[in-house]
Amino acid sequence: MKHLTFWFDPISPFAHLAFERLPQVLEGVSYSVAYRPVLFAGLLAHWGQKGPAEIEPKRAWTFRQVNWLAQHHGIALHTPAQHPFNPLAHLRLLLACAPAGGTPNRRACEAVLRHVWHGGADANEPARLTALVQALAPRIDPADASIKQALKDATDAAIALGIFGVPTVEVDGRLFWGLDGLDMLAGYLRADAWFDGPGWDAEGAVRPAIRRSV
Repeated sequence: MKHLTFWFDPISPFAHLAFERLPQVLEGVSYSVAYRPVLFAGLLAHWGQKGPAEIEPKRAWTFRQVNWLAQHHGIALHTPAQHPFNPLAHLRLLLACAPAGGTPNRRACEAVLRHVWHGGADANEPARLTALVQALAPRIDPADASIKQALKDATDAAIALGIFGVPTVEVDGRLFWGLDGLDMLAGYLRADAWFDGPGWDAEGAVRPAIRRSV
């Protein structure tokens, strides 16, 4: 059995799509999954990037693409009334639902992702958030200092692994980024011969390149 870690932030529509597709893509493969909430904005800040929704033409394309992908794969997805939004309440709730020192289960992750991506409502509308918290019944107050630290630690751990975006799946020290990375992940778990050759290391090696001046 392979152990996978699914790093995600519910702010990402691709995280929602990948979460929903993962069991189907890996059908027949022996695996377990740990779900690790991280702050996408923290990754962006560390690597000096802007989020897709912060660049207007890219935002427009992203939401057209994810809505097409959703209907293509038969996954419910409705763009929230406000996006981007502050996902801290959702991330902290997930960590507050996890056992001490553990990770949230798939049920909790599904509830939070569907809260954001089903129905097209405001993900941070107070009454909706209150109902979500009550439904999940976290073991500890999501506003507790230990939960805030746990989110920071998880984001730092993701950065240390070289994770730059969400969703990212880690297995055996290899990182598979994005919804379209799931097929590549499935190939690896099904012993695709390419992964035994030089391609992975060779294509990831640093090459001489022109560097853009700031």
